[in-house]
Amino acid sequence: MRLFEKYVIKNYVSNVFVIFVSLELFYVGVDWLSNYKTIPDSANLQILYFLFQALSAINYVLPLSIVFGMIVTKFALIKSNELICMYASGITKRSLVIPFFLTSLVLTLLYIGLNCTPFVYAYEYGSNLRKYNRISNGSGELFLKNGDQYVFVKKLDPLKKTVFGITIFDASNGDVQKITKAQSGYFVDNFWLLQDVNITDKPIAKSLSDIGLKTTIKSKMTALENFKPKIIDNIYQGQYILSILDAIEAMTFFEEQGVNTSRIKAMLFSQLFPPLFAPFLIVILYFNSPISSRYFNTAFLSFVFAFVTLAVWGGLFLLSKLSLNTVIPSEIGILAPIIVLGLLALHFYYKEK
Repeated sequence: MRLFEKYVIKNYVSNVFVIFVSLELFYVGVDWLSNYKTIPDSANLQILYFLFQALSAINYVLPLSIVFGMIVTKFALIKSNELICMYASGITKRSLVIPFFLTSLVLTLLYIGLNCTPFVYAYEYGSNLRKYNRISNGSGELFLKNGDQYVFVKKLDPLKKTVFGITIFDASNGDVQKITKAQSGYFVDNFWLLQDVNITDKPIAKSLSDIGLKTTIKSKMTALENFKPKIIDNIYQGQYILSILDAIEAMTFFEEQGVNTSRIKAMLFSQLFPPLFAPFLIVILYFNSPISSRYFNTAFLSFVFAFVTLAVWGGLFLLSKLSLNTVIPSEIGILAPIIVLGLLALHFYYKEK
């Protein structure tokens, strides 16, 4: 790594960090002022609530911090005349934009990696703490389809992976063949381990002398392979987002059931592609900024760049919400804008000689 690249990356990362921490504190502070009446009284729950809110704020402030960090670093170099000195020493614009782009890309990929983990559910957990004084908010009265089985769940706790009052109807050609009832169960090794099970078999009776209903009682049994509690809860409620891994598993599972997966695909796209707007926008803004402050009002120009960043981010956020509500296809609302930004970034990069 060349000396000027180390210098640029050091200044850029430090500016991103300062802006990120500032926006995080601002977000948490505004949230506290807005919801202080409904925040739990317990000190432990308050700490957990603010931790979850700080984690959920990353979704909003990190992409903005990545772009704002470049704007601050670039205009600081312009103001100190370091930028024009670099150009005078033979460093090209292309060479100078690469440290910004690669550093922002690494930060963005790390953030996308976080979206594969339970980090995605931080907002849900914080919301549950504010509303119910507990992290998990169990769903109730669920009726779902799993292949040829119809499942009724009285209560589901997705965080503890437990279920209470579950009834499974096995059907064939529209006729119920077996009814399985269990008092409780928990999810382990991709199966539900049901406890206190009552199984009622209904044979096909052709005459009055045929065998009737047969009842079997078991202490434990396994059922419902890959019927994951978090996927069930989030898809049923439709209020929160899924992690990347859970979204992939949900798409695979529900496609096998013949269920429309447009919303799940939008969830997956919203975790993968919108964060990439930051590295692409950095390249676009970099090549449209001046090299000297002599003929430009840098304060006004930095304000314009910040406004453009917020406008682009807001537009992408709006399109993502429309896609999540299946108003427009996710390919148009989420993927297409990122492709356009990427093509624009390539255009400005190769346009510069």
